Amino acid sequence: MHPKIAVIGCGQWGQNHVRTLAEIGALTAVADRNLDRAERFAERHGVPAMEPDEAIASSDIDAVVLALPASVHGPVARAAFAAGKDVLIEKPIALDVADAELTAAVAEKADRLLMVGHVLRFHPVFQKLCAVVAEGRIGTVRHIVANRMGLGRFLGMDVVWDLAPHDLSLILKLANSMPLAVRAMRRTVLSDATDVADVVLEFAGGLKAEVHVSRISPYRDRRFSVVGTKGMIVFDDLAPEGEKLALYGHQVWRDGEVFAFENAPVTHLPVSPGLPLDRELRHFIDCIVHRRQPETGAAEAVETVRILNEASPLG
Repeated sequence: MHPKIAVIGCGQWGQNHVRTLAEIGALTAVADRNLDRAERFAERHGVPAMEPDEAIASSDIDAVVLALPASVHGPVARAAFAAGKDVLIEKPIALDVADAELTAAVAEKADRLLMVGHVLRFHPVFQKLCAVVAEGRIGTVRHIVANRMGLGRFLGMDVVWDLAPHDLSLILKLANSMPLAVRAMRRTVLSDATDVADVVLEFAGGLKAEVHVSRISPYRDRRFSVVGTKGMIVFDDLAPEGEKLALYGHQVWRDGEVFAFENAPVTHLPVSPGLPLDRELRHFIDCIVHRRQPETGAAEAVETVRILNEASPLG
């Protein structure tokens, strides 16, 4: 028996949550400040439409998914925790660290689950990449490079806040620690806010990571590359099926006073099929049922907001 879940917010991404939860069989209600919009989706899936406050107060709802503007995530989530509900909040959970920390503290005090919607953490290709790294097949991870580039998405939020959270979450997973330092270079080019940015993270042990984001690139790039002491592995989300995860056995070593290298042929690794959002929501459901802490929980949610603020301060 699935827990009863309501989606609050029927915007572009909220609609995906509504559809996927309905397919899983866990959708109980749809809520939006625009009740007409909520009613359209509710009717389509045979569930009631509600005002957000009504969904939060309902004793027939166990948990909510919040797909709202980031500025209101905190207050709505805290009301849901106070009403005894577990909450999945779309990224980012807040626009400043104090708000994010308050939301995490309220969730802990209420003994409720807080999960952040870092959906790419549940991508089967990324999860296979993590398994390959954990097996030691590329040695010790020394460097990570994430490219998320394309044209568009001028949504009233600069490109760091809009695009970088995806890859920051992946980096935090692989680093298994919080960064010691964050540096950023931001450029306004064709709009009134940051259009292009490079964010560099430094971790204990010498691991460094770079995130390159752009919303004015003439081409799309969705590559996540991990460089280790014994090889390299690349997750290319735009590659054809069967070629999204590439393992390179390239070697670099010291030869006397100079460095030498050897190229190795690429190996495309098989990956089990699966849709990231479906896997994310099933994980949320499993955490609710078994009272387990989510893979993408409060600590990561707060740290991501902290990094975003260091890389691109708002106000």
